[in-house]
Amino acid sequence: MRKMEAKDIQKKFEKFNRRREYFIILNFLFIAIFIIVGISLGAYQISFFDIINVLFGGGDEVSRLIILRIRLPRVLSAFLAGMALALAGIIMQTILRNPLGSPFTLGISQAAVFGVAFAIIFLGAGSTHSQASDAVLISNPYSVTFFGFLSSLSCTALILMLIKFKNAKPETMILTGIILGSLFQALTASLQYFASDVQVAAIIFWTFGDLSRSDWNDFLLLLFIIIPALLFFIRNAWNYNVLNTGDETSKSLGINPDRIRISGLVIASLIVSVVVALFGIIAFVGLVVPHIVRRIIGSDERYSIPSSALFGGLFLLIADILARTIISPIVLPVGILTSFLGAPLFLYLLLKKEKGGNW
Repeated sequence: MRKMEAKDIQKKFEKFNRRREYFIILNFLFIAIFIIVGISLGAYQISFFDIINVLFGGGDEVSRLIILRIRLPRVLSAFLAGMALALAGIIMQTILRNPLGSPFTLGISQAAVFGVAFAIIFLGAGSTHSQASDAVLISNPYSVTFFGFLSSLSCTALILMLIKFKNAKPETMILTGIILGSLFQALTASLQYFASDVQVAAIIFWTFGDLSRSDWNDFLLLLFIIIPALLFFIRNAWNYNVLNTGDETSKSLGINPDRIRISGLVIASLIVSVVVALFGIIAFVGLVVPHIVRRIIGSDERYSIPSSALFGGLFLLIADILARTIISPIVLPVGILTSFLGAPLFLYLLLKKEKGGNW
């Protein structure tokens, strides 16, 4: 009898592992498909064969210009930005043991906006343009990323202090995040008070979250920062699994929970500040994507961390395609669309939780 039960358990475990593998494989497949779709759709329609010709060095001059200078860096940047936001979201939820943790709900995105706005208004790191699709151009992405990171790091430090010295509950951390987010929004508004009308309009447009400004430099900066961060989190996935069992258990297994939290939140803040510096606030990706992934493949961080990164990239890639085509020829900022998509999705997950489901 016990042998049959053990065999049933083993079969269920193997079936669950296959589901994880299929989920990762399907993510790669759909990412490839939607990259092609994202390149082909737009005011100027490009066929699949034209895309292949251009990627292999052929094609006409107009197609090459549109694909290589505009659409390809945009879709690749959308994928990496989605990866970064989802990765930061799942790390924050895991480290803080809080299902509502995300760069947006913890105020880290708003803090990064304050740092970027400071660099643009007072340090001349940005310039304004009259085109609606390029209302503000970041002339020095490294300086705005640096100040965005410093500002988001200050918000992260406050959250860590709350955990360390007050042993704050999850709901307390979320309330603190909301308060900090409001504080940094007020500070950003104060900066705008001293700016010119054009700068204020440019900053407001920039905070919508828009990928139309992306180019190859943005893609390379994202790639340089996000891939090492992803590898770091995957390498520490087992430590995050242990951290979920509590600090005492972690210490008994030789893991320093404070060091794991600090390193994880600092790196998560860095990748969020880069995305915010380049594209503005893109809400709900870091909040919703980890929950969807965990409902499908479970909470083992060895699988959920890379899967969340892949699915986050796919999620934002699809959202950007919809933003460009849903009311074409008008192009919506993707941050607006992710808010419309993310809010009902998270409300659905919340209602399922209230009925006794799992996060």
